[in-house]
Formats: sequence, C-alpha cells, structure tokens
Amino acid sequence: MKYLLLAVLQIAFLLTASSAALGQQQLISDPEIYEKEHFQKRCNAVKFGPDFITRLDINNDGIIDAVVNEGEIVCDGMRGPDCTDDGCPYNFYLQVKEGGYFMIATAKMYGYDFIKRFGNMVFVMQMHPRYCERTDEAICEITVRVRGTKFLTISKK
Repeated sequence: MKYLLLAVLQIAFLLTASSAALGQQQLISDPEIYEKEHFQKRCNAVKFGPDFITRLDINNDGIIDAVVNEGEIVCDGMRGPDCTDDGCPYNFYLQVKEGGYFMIATAKMYGYDFIKRFGNMVFVMQMHPRYCERTDEAICEITVRVRGTKFLTISKK
C-alpha cells in the first residue's frame, strides 16, 4: 500500500510538472513585431532584410505560421549578429487557431527549401556537416516534417 501511494504521488507530480511547463510559454501576438522589438532594444541601429520573416503553413494545419531568419538582420553595421560558421539562427513559430503564436524551435542553419514530398510540406535544411555526423565540408541536408508541434527528421544526407 505504501509503494502504491508513493507511485500515485510521483505520477501526480509528473503530470503537474508537465502541465506547468506547457503553461509557461506565453503566446505572442506576432513574431515579426516580437523579434523586431528585441533587436531594436539590442542594437543602436538595426535594419531588417526582405527575407527576415516568411509566413507559411509549416505544420500542414491550414493556419499560416512564421519563420524568422536572423541572417537578414543588420545590427550596428554587422549582418547576422548571431551567425557563426554553423549558420544563422532561424526561429520557427506556430500560430494557434485561437490567435497568437508560440516558438517551437530554433535552428542554426545556412538556409532551407520548403517543398512538397509525398503530399506533405517538408523542410530541407542546409546545415553544417557536423549535424550529419560528418567531418567533410559538404553541406548537410536534413529533411524534416513538422507534425503538430514537433519536428520529425525524415532523412539526413
């Protein structure tokens, strides 16, 4: 009986902890405004390129989402202030039907193609070779599908 009570308490704690974690992320009204305000506070002079934000349905739910490319930012004269040899940060936001967005992922990459494969839209991300467990210099291509709120890797090459 003592062990059963302990198991029930542990399960209750885990459910409470996961519910709290889901509830912690607040929705933002628009990722473009949110990201621009962040960099306007961070930089003395900031410019945003034409490909700073792309609006498209990334998880095939019929609702337009957003992808922010930080490589399209010029902060105090420096293009892509957080870009490295691994690429530039891209932030992926999902829009919910009730209104608002939340970030589901950030990835450092060189770029991506958003294409249809077998009836589903997928990202083909161009990334540093180490993401494909390689030491050569050829770009790693990782194909992912967004299902719900998760990125599912389809292939790496």
